[in-house]
Amino acid sequence: MAQAAVRKGRILALTCLVQLMVVLDVAIVNVAVPSIQRELGLAQGTLQWLVISYALMLGGFLLLGGRMADLMGRRRVLIAGLVLFSGASLAAGLGKSAGLIIAARGVQGFGAALMAPAALSILAVTFAEGTERNRALGIFGAVGGTSASIGVITSGLLTDGPGWRWVFFINVPVGILLLALTATQLAKDEPRIRGRGFDAAGATTVTAGLLVLVYALNRGADYGWASASTLSLFAGAAVLLGLFVTLEARTREPLIPASLVRSRTILVANSMAFFVFGSIFSFIFLVSLLMQQVLGYSPTKTGVSWLATTLTAFAVAGVTGARLVNRIGVRKLLITGMAVLAISAGWLWRVPPDASYVADLLPAFLLTGIAIGLCAVSVQIAALSGVASNASGLAAGLVETMREIGGAVGVAAVSAVLVSRTPNAGQPATPAALHTTVLLDGFHTAFLVTFILAALGGILATAGYGRHRLAVPGPDGHAAAVPRTGAAEMVSDHTRTDS
Repeated sequence: MAQAAVRKGRILALTCLVQLMVVLDVAIVNVAVPSIQRELGLAQGTLQWLVISYALMLGGFLLLGGRMADLMGRRRVLIAGLVLFSGASLAAGLGKSAGLIIAARGVQGFGAALMAPAALSILAVTFAEGTERNRALGIFGAVGGTSASIGVITSGLLTDGPGWRWVFFINVPVGILLLALTATQLAKDEPRIRGRGFDAAGATTVTAGLLVLVYALNRGADYGWASASTLSLFAGAAVLLGLFVTLEARTREPLIPASLVRSRTILVANSMAFFVFGSIFSFIFLVSLLMQQVLGYSPTKTGVSWLATTLTAFAVAGVTGARLVNRIGVRKLLITGMAVLAISAGWLWRVPPDASYVADLLPAFLLTGIAIGLCAVSVQIAALSGVASNASGLAAGLVETMREIGGAVGVAAVSAVLVSRTPNAGQPATPAALHTTVLLDGFHTAFLVTFILAALGGILATAGYGRHRLAVPGPDGHAAAVPRTGAAEMVSDHTRTDS
């Protein structure tokens, strides 16, 4: 028994470190971008690709990566992803040109798209559904929810310390460690069952559709949402995703099983992931810019300032997974978390130009940490509950995809508001005082966007999860009605009965 607990603890550490690497690398380059530009002499239009190339490949291939984990074996797919991710990190760190670094970032993103769903799926099948899995997901969710802020902290310290190349090099030793843990702590995958179909057409169309959608979201923020190129990309994404839906309805072995599509619990959980991470990522993006562009914080000071959010989120997430989910239920936790996040965004809506960290920023940072701890864990518990082990990779890929899409939409939306509200703030002739005033006005408006995203998420959580009882299959195979709280509330819809 003790050996099993130790093994599960090591697997939890492994999966959490994988999740940390995946999400951290979304944000770790942001603070380093100006240093990369100066050293390599990059054009302004090239800079976005240092960030977009990773997010594009990650968001586009997560669903495919999850299905590959189910069909080919979670351990195999995780190892393949780690090898690609670590090798690409080394190449990016050694890169002497923008083209090489951008290409390496793309390979990083593809490797991460294999790693993330495989790791979450491994956690789901290692820990029994209920209290045990909830506790594990509490820790896992804390890592995932705070990884972006950890990335900002790490990026600032590395950029001001050994240099920007270490934002890539840092992944190499960690990747080697994770490969060693994967090889020694995870049992070998069972041989692939012959005759088990793979929906190639569905995988191709959904991957292409997601790639185009993520690119359109990033392009729209820079080139305008009404531009012909942006609208064409959105139209192309809609056609590809529409074709995917049509193919799924006709194929005998669809990429996404009908049981997942019919489950209201899973559909609402994935929709909630969109709003949860759209709000969180847009908040982190906005506040990081605010501290540097308006308040004059250095990269290191900006990064260290996020420690309050990180530590709070870790503490709250641990309690959420271990106790609150079972006692209060996912629905109430999500409603509370989104309300707290909306209050946090509202707090910064009127932040002054001479804002004090303790009086003006710290309260919002602490509230955001509470919201992350409540919401990130609850969403993952909901998205994986009632899912068969042979579909856990796909379920993990779905919720990770919605996280990335939500984050991309949130950041794109607040970026568009900032650009529209501060069109001339960066002109050399703009007086310093007016420059700050115009910038701050843009930030105030952008925080309203984050507030709206959080409010919409709270409304969805309120309406999406009903108050009726659910029927959970008992030991004899018959359904028994149980209260809609904790793990018991998260079961597939085909077992639901009205009380």
